[in-house]
Amino acid sequence: MPYDNYRTWKEQPLVEAPVISVVVPCYNERGRIVPTVGAIASHVSDLGVPWELIIADDGSTDDTVDRVRATGLTNLRVVPAPRNLGKGAAVRRGMMAARGAYLLFADADCSTPIQELDKLLAAVHDGRADVAIGSRAASGSEAENRSAGRRIATAGLRLVAQRLLGTRVEDTQCGFKLFSSDAARRLFSRQTIDGFSFDLELLFLARQMEMRVVEVPVHWFDAPGSKVEPLKEARRFLRDVVRIRLNGLRGVYADG
Repeated sequence: MPYDNYRTWKEQPLVEAPVISVVVPCYNERGRIVPTVGAIASHVSDLGVPWELIIADDGSTDDTVDRVRATGLTNLRVVPAPRNLGKGAAVRRGMMAARGAYLLFADADCSTPIQELDKLLAAVHDGRADVAIGSRAASGSEAENRSAGRRIATAGLRLVAQRLLGTRVEDTQCGFKLFSSDAARRLFSRQTIDGFSFDLELLFLARQMEMRVVEVPVHWFDAPGSKVEPLKEARRFLRDVVRIRLNGLRGVYADG
């Protein structure tokens, strides 16, 4: 029964390594983090495998962390930061702490419903991919409430990334990506970008390492309350594209 699965996960510590780790980066998400935790816990608990939930807090100045801990969920961990370091830093911290065979990071606003995890799991589990990314551009996807301006800006930035970095991914920035444990370890240990463009760096690295990356069509809704400032992030994106390109040329990402 779904509720029984959830209650077991809530109350009983795992006695074996988790199969799935879900990492949620957050910063000042007091208004929606608890419903997000509830939605994730309800669905993933019902998949019938051991799993863990990691909230990678990015130095929140409100009571986000207190609200998460007050849920009393036994298999939920908070991985805090001493100050606000950026979304990329939060995701990396959560991923490096995760123990699952499959590692998902999902945005705190639930723009991509957690139910879409099943599609990504299928792609990685059956050997088609090392990295499966939720895509708003893949055939069969549904993107709701996305403004025309945002679509145009995204297309322009994607073209720049493809030309300068050779990426073949149509949707680099959707905050819903699944990694095998080996791929996650190799990628996140080399990640250098702490901000918004960290996804792009990971995909560049995956291409350099000849990993199999697939785009999986997902349902996505532009949730209100986004902290992304489009113009500011576009400038940072362009700067980071150049930085990634130079890092590659200088051998920054090479094995130590």
